[in-house]
Amino acid sequence: MQRRSLLKLAGSTLALGPLAARAQAFPARPVKLIVAFPAGGPTDITMRQLADNASKILGQPVIVENKPGAGGTLPAQALQSSAADGYTVAQIPLGVFRMPYTTKINWDPVKDISYVINVTGYAFGLVVPSSSPFKTWADFVAYAKTNPGKLTFGSTGTLTSPHLTMEQVAQKLGLQLTHVPYKGSADLMQAVLGGHVMAAADSTGFAPQVEGGKLRVLNTWGEQRLAKFPDAPTLKELGLDLVQNSPFGLGAPRGTPPEVVKRLHDAFKKAMEEPSYVQALGRYDMLPNYMDSAQYQKFAQDTFNREKVLIEKLGLNKPA
Repeated sequence: MQRRSLLKLAGSTLALGPLAARAQAFPARPVKLIVAFPAGGPTDITMRQLADNASKILGQPVIVENKPGAGGTLPAQALQSSAADGYTVAQIPLGVFRMPYTTKINWDPVKDISYVINVTGYAFGLVVPSSSPFKTWADFVAYAKTNPGKLTFGSTGTLTSPHLTMEQVAQKLGLQLTHVPYKGSADLMQAVLGGHVMAAADSTGFAPQVEGGKLRVLNTWGEQRLAKFPDAPTLKELGLDLVQNSPFGLGAPRGTPPEVVKRLHDAFKKAMEEPSYVQALGRYDMLPNYMDSAQYQKFAQDTFNREKVLIEKLGLNKPA
């Protein structure tokens, strides 16, 4: 009887063994983190700090790979052809949830990604060169109204949050603006400083140029004014009922084992709590914005539904 009980216990342990062993063994080699924007911008700088912190916790390098373009959606697309083993994770910007409404794709942004953790969100604003005749937002609007289609603004890509927020602003005020997309903040800053566009809608990667006297902030897009730019009014203060902070986090391929997702979640949660990451975010007026895997999955579904309404309202949905 005792022997039978021992055999039964051993059988149970063996049945559980592969799951427990897989969680314990992961990661046995470097993890790749795909970032949606180019090297040198605020996303890249803050994500590299997060990756560095997570490397120490996981005991394996977390290697950043930049995959800019297509409005920040290339990392999520890369997950669709990656092994579901936890060794590839990707940044998931808000633009991912707009894809099915604007582009023909054969995968579902909600169902075909294992949502790991949300880590932060952007602070956004609109800037012009310090030499620009637009001293205030009122100057910008006045010029746009008297010169339809002549006022150019750049963003970090077509259908990104900066682009769509400016489209909403233009629609509310009856403006015709000309949008010029770039691959990321670094390219966009070069363009606005070089006079290739008249204004730039971006996350606060523009902070160093503003502080250096090269750019001027006309407005910011949060619920409240940014501490770094206390003189810049919010869109709400300017009579536009808009707030944009664009949360983002990390996803893995669909079917990634739950215990591996949990290991990644726990490591990146510790990594985002490190002072070095909080300080890196602070350079760009960004804050930690934690959601666990279940909360992030729900956020993905809710955002997917909400973005459909926005895309249709702006008339940017793909033809049926």
